[in-house]
Amino acid sequence: MDKHVTIYSTPTCHFCQMAKEFFAEKNIQYTAYDVASDAAKRQEMIQLTGQLGVPVIVVGDSIMVGFDREKLANKLGVK
Repeated sequence: MDKHVTIYSTPTCHFCQMAKEFFAEKNIQYTAYDVASDAAKRQEMIQLTGQLGVPVIVVGDSIMVGFDREKLANKLGVK
């Protein structure tokens, strides 16, 4: 997998944690931003999606809002 993965999340978000556990389970390296404490990254996330919902997962040039295990697996080419 050569696509860069980024997740915008908050510490209290259950779906954010599920996404990070999925990445760990599949050995996917990713960059994580805590938008609860990083105002610049929060603004960047809002510019990408137009909303405050987390997680926001960026795979290459594809943006997903929320955690959909099957859709994310397909985007990453994993099972």
